[in-house]
Amino acid sequence: MENQVIVWTLFNLFVLAMLALDLGVFHRRTHAVEIKEALIWSAVWIALALLFNVLIYFWQGPAKALEYFTGYLIEKSLSVDNLFVFIMIFSYFGVRAEYQHKVLFWGIVGALIMRAIFIFTGVALIQKFHWVIYIFGTFLIFTGIRMSVRTEKEVHPEKNPLIRLFRSFMSVTKDYHEDKFFIKKKGKYMATPLVVVLLVVETTDVMFALDSIPAILAITVDPFIVYSSNVFAILGLRALYFALAGIMRMFEYLHYGLAVILVFVGIKMMIAEIYKMPVTLALGVIAVILLSSIILSLVKPSRPEDLTEMEEVNKQEISE
Repeated sequence: MENQVIVWTLFNLFVLAMLALDLGVFHRRTHAVEIKEALIWSAVWIALALLFNVLIYFWQGPAKALEYFTGYLIEKSLSVDNLFVFIMIFSYFGVRAEYQHKVLFWGIVGALIMRAIFIFTGVALIQKFHWVIYIFGTFLIFTGIRMSVRTEKEVHPEKNPLIRLFRSFMSVTKDYHEDKFFIKKKGKYMATPLVVVLLVVETTDVMFALDSIPAILAITVDPFIVYSSNVFAILGLRALYFALAGIMRMFEYLHYGLAVILVFVGIKMMIAEIYKMPVTLALGVIAVILLSSIILSLVKPSRPEDLTEMEEVNKQEISE
């Protein structure tokens, strides 16, 4: 128990140190993140995640290392699909490029806290009530099917109950005030639209967690493996957003691949009592599905007129 406390403490101190370094040193000055900078940071976060995987290999053995890598691959894959929603949120609210990093930074801090709560709750439920695994499995299969038939993601902040509640007790300015979340006007503190954007990002991440946490629990119920793989996937999400935001529409078939992955891990969870699938097999299947959807997107891209039509549909949905 003492060793576990030390490990958890050291890991979370590392995460806090990296976040402080990111915001306090490398992004202390508000600026639009260029693709080159985003690619460098994406490579840094992926390298750190893989180095941590090596550490787990020598610390807990190849089985745990494989569970971590499989979980990281699932979380990273699902996070790529979530970038579509972030793009639409920033477009809907007209957030300038130089302010997006700060919103995503604090959105990720909130996501880390919420994911930790979800993970411990999910693991505790499975360990105490084993039948919960069938609920998670069914939910993943349902989510995968729903994802496969839904061609476009929608953003409707005006229907968000948290936003309505926030506006009921806090005044919100009409315009942005640089990268500030709150300002003092006539002796009264007011929120800027950037706070509303942050709340939308946070509540959206809760919905993402409902898909991703059960998915990784189908691979392992080790709290530290689930948490650490989630953390590294989330920490790299911000840099990945700026690196891929301009080319996301190229991956037309990615969400179909992710839908198949969710159905697959849901089935794996449902049949665990009958057949305990090896993690190596699960990793191989997930990797093949993911690569196939990416290759298909690149080999058979949408026609320009299709992309234009999709963009018009998005704009119409957002305006409504």
